Amino acid sequence: MRSTDIRRSFLDFFVARGHTEVPSSSLEPKDDPTLLFTNAGMVQFKRTFLGQDPRSYVRAATCQKCVRAGGKHNDLEQVGLTRRHHTFFEMLGNFSFGDYFKRDAIAFAWEFVTSPEWLGISAERLRVTVHHTDDEARTLWQEIAGLPPDRVYALGDTDNFWQMGDTGPCGPCTEIFVDMEWTPGSEPVVFSPAEFEAQADAGRFLEIWNLVFMQFDRSADGTLTPLPRPSVDTGAGLERIAAVLQGKADNFHTDLFMPLIAQVETLVGAKYPGGPEGTGISYRVLADHARAVCFLLLDGVYPSNEGRGFVLRRILRRAVRHAWLLGRREPTLATMIPTVVSLMGDAYPGLREQRAKIVEVVQREEENFYNTIEAGLARLDVLFASGVKAIPGDEAFKLFDTFGFPIDLTELIAAERGVTVDIAGFERAMTAQRERSRAVRTVSVPLQGTSMAHPRLLGALTVGFGDRTGVTPQQFVGYDDLAAETVVVGGAFGSGRGELVLRENPFYAGGGGQISDTGTVTGDGWVLRVEEVGRDDAKRAVVSGALEGEIRPDLVHAVATVDESRRRDIERHHSATHLVHMELRRALGSHVRQQGSLVEPGRLRFDFSHHGPIEPAQLADIEAAVNELVLANAEMTTREMPLDQALKLGAMAYFADKYGDMVRVVQIGDSIELCGGTHVRSAGQVGLFRFTAQAGVAAGVRRIEAVTGRHAYGGVKELDRRIHAIAETLRAHPDQLERKLDGLLAEREKLEAKLAEAIKGGGQADERRFDAGSATLFVTSTVVDDRGQLGTIADEFRGQKKSASILVLVNPTAPTALAVAVTDDLAASGKDANSFIKLVTAKFGGRGGGRPTFASGTLSVPSVEQVAVAEFPAIVREWVGA
Repeated sequence: MRSTDIRRSFLDFFVARGHTEVPSSSLEPKDDPTLLFTNAGMVQFKRTFLGQDPRSYVRAATCQKCVRAGGKHNDLEQVGLTRRHHTFFEMLGNFSFGDYFKRDAIAFAWEFVTSPEWLGISAERLRVTVHHTDDEARTLWQEIAGLPPDRVYALGDTDNFWQMGDTGPCGPCTEIFVDMEWTPGSEPVVFSPAEFEAQADAGRFLEIWNLVFMQFDRSADGTLTPLPRPSVDTGAGLERIAAVLQGKADNFHTDLFMPLIAQVETLVGAKYPGGPEGTGISYRVLADHARAVCFLLLDGVYPSNEGRGFVLRRILRRAVRHAWLLGRREPTLATMIPTVVSLMGDAYPGLREQRAKIVEVVQREEENFYNTIEAGLARLDVLFASGVKAIPGDEAFKLFDTFGFPIDLTELIAAERGVTVDIAGFERAMTAQRERSRAVRTVSVPLQGTSMAHPRLLGALTVGFGDRTGVTPQQFVGYDDLAAETVVVGGAFGSGRGELVLRENPFYAGGGGQISDTGTVTGDGWVLRVEEVGRDDAKRAVVSGALEGEIRPDLVHAVATVDESRRRDIERHHSATHLVHMELRRALGSHVRQQGSLVEPGRLRFDFSHHGPIEPAQLADIEAAVNELVLANAEMTTREMPLDQALKLGAMAYFADKYGDMVRVVQIGDSIELCGGTHVRSAGQVGLFRFTAQAGVAAGVRRIEAVTGRHAYGGVKELDRRIHAIAETLRAHPDQLERKLDGLLAEREKLEAKLAEAIKGGGQADERRFDAGSATLFVTSTVVDDRGQLGTIADEFRGQKKSASILVLVNPTAPTALAVAVTDDLAASGKDANSFIKLVTAKFGGRGGGRPTFASGTLSVPSVEQVAVAEFPAIVREWVGA
């Protein structure tokens, strides 16, 4: 039975029995920021089981995409080594939300697994486990399936009790196992529960079906209270069922993987050994990882250096490493993506739609890692050239830490040279690095004299007063008011500096990318000019800055005033980040997620996950879309609500962020985000929006910068001024600039063509020829000093002299300079232009460098022509050999 038929049969079976077929949810959990990837069929129904997300149906059937490669459930390093571990797999599931329970769940499972109309697995091959307290399930298996008591095993909590967390829904499990050593007509062997567990661990019995009966609510003290509407969660691994039905003892030998393994055979020109031994591991890794990478990219996870993107990058690089071990030196996974699409495209049509984009991202990521490997190889070549017999642990760690060079690859390449690697030293260096990182994360600076002190003011504040324990609560009024009559409830001052805690505080303390407010706090005979806003140990805002006058502890009433103009500029830029985030996702795809931001009065900076530069035309379209939202002038609304309600509303949450039970939701039109910052009252207050720059800040992370409001208007005015200035210089009307520039560029092309002809002819005007052993040396004088034009002369030389020839260019107007060109055959033999420059600079002093066929430099002599040229023939003769 083909895997495609198994998938379809499962869904058809349960739809015919009143279940609603529900599409697989994304591998990126949309409403559970605590989970790295969707790793089970019940993930998309978690809130339904908890009673927080009612559905229009009470029975569901799914084929769920799953990944276990990071976080609590991480099978990555086991993949390829075993018969069953995968990064990506499909989980078949049927679910009851307070509808049917144990009897029907067991009856459905038994019918589908054993009926000849469906899977048709012989009942003689099957064993069942139940929780040792679940007498009801044990009885039902004997009644419905006719299983004798010695083939129903009562096991403990480890294998047969499931719970969602330390508290909440939980219940016993029952599992179906297949005897992989059974043959038709043979008598089932009787095993005790302990013997059965041992045989299952050894691989004889394979679990293919797990029924979870959610019937209890576990309280904090461990008490189990029956749920009013118990539910059913089924998990059945498609890969395992396929192995059973296709008569394979190994999941990798089913039709889900073998076409991919066959493609690897073609790519590397060698047969798959047939199992998880030796190079066979690499074939299996590539087959598995091609599927995982394909589906993660389909669901909007892109390679990056954190969170889900980092796990994807690890999967990709592990695959490249194994391709390297098989002799590949070019992208491999990228060529396998079409095969994955061919195998899975019918079940997941999105694969066909996104095929080109997936291939593009995978190929670029593979090429980047091959470049990393090349950089590591260059470092290894230096080590090997030094005659080292063992690579020190710190060097192996440097290769890993600086170049991303896997330690097993270092060992392999070193072994080819007869060199060992100090693995113990590598592990010590790795441990030391972890300890340094841990120290950086946990170090704290003790505050002197007051718990409110800003680190920059340590030691400067001599007088503390008021509440320094954080008991007096603080109210932030800055969402609505930029000035407030308030009371100073704590603080410290000295040497013309001060910091205060205000009972009613209008100053925003920096957070979420938005910088702090500035302004003044004015009291009786004193003014604090607020420069920074931090937080004390009680999380209250602490304003600090230059203090004029003296604060008397008995006169603590004050007026706090935020710099309004500055705050409004910040609000424009902050609201614009929300709008641009939404438009980036609309234009580029749902994989776009905020990776960081900076919101200042004069600009915004926004980092986001994306795999490459945005084309200028597309960026202009995104800018126009943001301005259309501004013109539409949607109202900005804020609400505080429970996190789960905000997620249901559509607010985006991020795996790396931690949220409280209550969150603040900011909505501007269709943009909905969790945010504690300050914003405009309506989109129109953003004013004009303009992009000013885009760049890459890390692999898989892009950055845009933009301005709004008066800063955007100022940019337009400055651009207009510069256009008029250029027009005046070119003596053209601004409307005619393009035509004027086209004419100038055409004239320049003509002049460059004439110059090239002059260079081509003049490059041979003063050519001298010397026999230098097995090579011929040519020395030419030229007045050309532009490196690009010298390169042109070098290319002309190489085009004319096909072998064993060297050209040295000297310049009478720059007497210490020289340039060198060598023919391709010399460069390929190691006698390249770079090494010649190093040779002559070592003899005469100086410096230089370039590429293998062309290099340039200067010598520490008064004149290369007068001092060095005469010695060049002998130098070349010794260099290339007589």
